[in-house]
This record gives sequence, C-alpha cells and structure tokens, in this order.
Amino acid sequence: MSDVADWWTTSIIDMEPGRIDLRGTPIQDLIGTLGFAEMIWFMVRGDRPSPAQLKLFEAALVAAVDHGPQAPSIATARMAVTCGLPLNNAMASAVNMLGDIHGGAGEQAVTLYQFVNAHPSAVGPALDDWITAQGKILPGFGHRFHTPTDPRAPRLMHLVDEAIEAGACVGRYKSVAHDIEEELARRKGKPVPMNIDGATAVIYAELGFDAPLARGLFCLSRSVGILAHAWEQTQQGGRNKGPTPPNYRWTYRPNGT
Repeated sequence: MSDVADWWTTSIIDMEPGRIDLRGTPIQDLIGTLGFAEMIWFMVRGDRPSPAQLKLFEAALVAAVDHGPQAPSIATARMAVTCGLPLNNAMASAVNMLGDIHGGAGEQAVTLYQFVNAHPSAVGPALDDWITAQGKILPGFGHRFHTPTDPRAPRLMHLVDEAIEAGACVGRYKSVAHDIEEELARRKGKPVPMNIDGATAVIYAELGFDAPLARGLFCLSRSVGILAHAWEQTQQGGRNKGPTPPNYRWTYRPNGT
C-alpha cells in the first residue's frame, strides 16, 4: 500500500479516527487558543508568530478586506447571487477574478522590492532594469481612485514602524519601498505614494512570506468582503443583475471599427 499512501505527502495534517493533528499539534489544543490570523500563519508556515509579528500580519489582512461593489471581484459575487448561485459558488466566482491585474499587485510588489533590494546598483538603475523587463507600471504605487493618498497605506506603514521597534522585522523592505517612492516623485515631479498593495507587500516581505503567498493572503483577506457583499445581495434579492442597469447599453461597432 506504500504506493497509495505516498501518493500525497504532507507535513500539514496527520489524522486517524478520533485524532486530528495540525502541524503536529492536536486540533483540540488549537481551538480556543489560536486566533484565526495566527492559525493562517501556523498552517502556511508551520511556526508561531511573535505577538508583534501577529499584530502586523493581522493588520495587513484587515486592511484589504473590501474595496466596494465596483471592484470586479465584489461585483462578480453580487451578480452571481442574483443568478441564483449559493454563497460558496458566488465566493468562488469572485476569487477567480483575482488575477494579475485585479488582485496580483501585492505579489508583484513583493517581487519588485526583492528585485530592487538584490540589485547591485542604486534604486534608479534598478527601476530602469525592472521597467525594461516588466513594463512601465510599477506595482504598489499610485491609485486611480485614492488620490493623493490611499488612506490605508500610511496607517500600515506606521504599524511597520512599531513592529520594527518591537523587533518583529528589520525594516529592509520598508526602506526599499520608501526609496522607490522618492525616485518616482523625482521622475514624475509629484508624489506617487504607496497604495494598499505596496503597503501590504512591505509587510509580507518584512515578515518573510514568499511573493506568491502575498496573492494567496490577499485572496483570504478579500474573501471577507466578498462574503459580506454576497450575503448582503442575498438578503436584498434581485434577479439576473448584470454589470450595468438594463437601460444602459453597450457600444456596438460593426466589424470592430
């Protein structure tokens, strides 16, 4: 049976009838002793965060829970409910909207910070090399709606400062993000401040999460808002609501002209 037993290998869970161990700890010893944010850390990484690390980690999760029904993921959840889907299907549909453009900037910003941090030159040449390879849009900076400042970012950076003082992180990636902000302001002639994705990317990078996990953690965070909106729409009712009211029509261009 070893070929069957070894089909899946995991260090996350071990169980048999009457026993469930997560990361080597009986589930009954975790229930009521770990908060949900700490459980996420524990399951993903296998260790326990310090209190200061946990405070910073939870702040990042809280900050990104929702951005309104105009956000494609939230709109998808609400539309799905009006099409008759239950909450789990509405949530799955919404999470599947979180791709490279809507939902991926946090992961990309962690990658950017790591790239700049490892670059042999100063921030200016590092950004030039990044732009040459990845394009002119720098993930984590500027916001088309929240101008001049995304209100979430300064608060998160204040908490990063507190975490540095508490020894929860060293501040390397906060410094990198600050250097990028300064370089962008110099190039643009005006501030291009960090947004929510850039700020949470600082936190996840400071706490040692790999870049792809920044997107996974964002999906967990945004799922809270997705559930809230899907449930609200369930209570409000409505049938087959599309992206715009029915009296508003699309633009028709013959032959794509």
